[in-house]
Amino acid sequence: MRKFGVFVTLIFSTILINQVNGCTNFLITKGATINGTPMITYAADSHTLYGELYFWPAANYKPGTMVDVNEWDTGKFLGKIPQVAHTYQVVGNMNEHQLAIGETTYGGRKELASQAGAIVDYGSLIYMTLQRAKSAREAIKVMTDMVKDYGYASSGESFSIADKDEVWILEMIGKGDGQKGAVWVALKIPDGYISGHANQARITQFPKDKPDECLFAQDVITFAREKGWFKGTDSEFSFSDTYAPVEFGGARACDARVWAGFNKVNKSMGQYEKYIMGQISRDKNGYATNRIPLWIKPDAPLSLENVIGMMRDHFEGTVLDMTKDPGAGPNILPYRWRPMGFKVDSVSYCHERAISTQQTGFSFVAQCRPMLPDPIGGVLWFGVDDTYSTCYMPVYCGISQVPNSLKVGNGDFLTWSDTSAFWIFNTVSNFCYLRYDDMIKDVQKVQSRREKSFIDGIGAIDQKAQTLWNKGDKAGAIQSLTAYSVNQVETTVKEWKELSHYLIIKYKDGNVMKEKDGKFERNEYGKLPAQPLHPSYPDWWYRLIIEKNKDHFKTVE
Repeated sequence: MRKFGVFVTLIFSTILINQVNGCTNFLITKGATINGTPMITYAADSHTLYGELYFWPAANYKPGTMVDVNEWDTGKFLGKIPQVAHTYQVVGNMNEHQLAIGETTYGGRKELASQAGAIVDYGSLIYMTLQRAKSAREAIKVMTDMVKDYGYASSGESFSIADKDEVWILEMIGKGDGQKGAVWVALKIPDGYISGHANQARITQFPKDKPDECLFAQDVITFAREKGWFKGTDSEFSFSDTYAPVEFGGARACDARVWAGFNKVNKSMGQYEKYIMGQISRDKNGYATNRIPLWIKPDAPLSLENVIGMMRDHFEGTVLDMTKDPGAGPNILPYRWRPMGFKVDSVSYCHERAISTQQTGFSFVAQCRPMLPDPIGGVLWFGVDDTYSTCYMPVYCGISQVPNSLKVGNGDFLTWSDTSAFWIFNTVSNFCYLRYDDMIKDVQKVQSRREKSFIDGIGAIDQKAQTLWNKGDKAGAIQSLTAYSVNQVETTVKEWKELSHYLIIKYKDGNVMKEKDGKFERNEYGKLPAQPLHPSYPDWWYRLIIEKNKDHFKTVE
């Protein structure tokens, strides 16, 4: 509701790097996983997005019913459109049929960023489609028909769309003022492969004669010709290079995140280092020739843990490693506060934009499991705040109510709530930023233990619910899934609150309190704490301090 899009591809690099928002998606086909379960990921990143779990129960409507459309980013009323006779239940970004949708904003040509009278923005498009479609292909039709009929009220977007069998990427951009609707291309990710997008349009050339794997607006090329943006043959046409050409920021701040996720599961990604550094090679048409591929094959089938791991990255071990420059500080903080771009002596520089970032509202891994009935098969592994320090909690798509700590209205971005998961997770992560190298290890101990328990134990929950379902007790199965999801979320939030207490006791005032046998250690009399540790700063930090202040800090013998 408050996640603002950014025009990220046609702005000079120094402005590009200052983008404050951005999201990251990965798309995983069933053939690329160890158990045949398609997945998509989504980190909804914004400095004003409150992390909560949306919920719309299934409903029936009378003919003539209209639905209000409010812009997701701002809450602005855009208009009304006819409601359908029946809507499906939606939990977060997944519906009761295991259809899941995510997005990233790429912006694209500024001339196409607004459309007077348009009613449907990209966020409303996602959540209304989830209420109206059962499959990825049906979702693409619903989305493209909706913008054709009611206009498209956003800039360029990449959408991740997954169901139990297929995973698609859909890229769309409006036609600007004077024309209604949008031009778009949708590609099915080949089975056994994975894809990703992160605020840079990714589709280049595409097949025009393979409807089983490629769908597109009939005027996607002719519209560009009419505008004078493309003059080549149809086979040469590139969606991204025409509507959202990649520039320095698109490579360095956007595609670099896709590369980072790919790099975790494919050893050949080093060949694209120049590109993700922003060094773009071009052909005679100005098209980038050294871009990372739209999809890759992982070196080995991926587990859920692997996919979660792709969402946790600060470029560690790569040329963009955020822990290796002085900006990380003495406690090796892999974050840089905004703005991302800065100048020194009139020369422009940039910080990196990693997958894991402090301004994440919520994120998820949507897992579609075709071997199970839909309400049991669809699981939204959901977390709030920074992906690196959050805990991905299992929420079944068939639940009948949302955990209180994730409910819409339990606090907001400017209103504290002691029972809000968003605020409790933010308490932990923001304290960690003060002494990151030490504190994140304590967080990861709890994080890994809980996530492992979820992954190891969910099979038993599946079996219990499926037994009830097969006996015809569907209500009992739903009740079982709801009770489990609510309990796991609430106990995790409770443990995170206890974790925040533990961290402040252990690290208050720069101390590191000693521990023994899982408890804080006291002195020999049992009254006072044992003398705390005071770890030194790293040697390079001391050298940096005295580099220009040697005489000031020098002690006199």
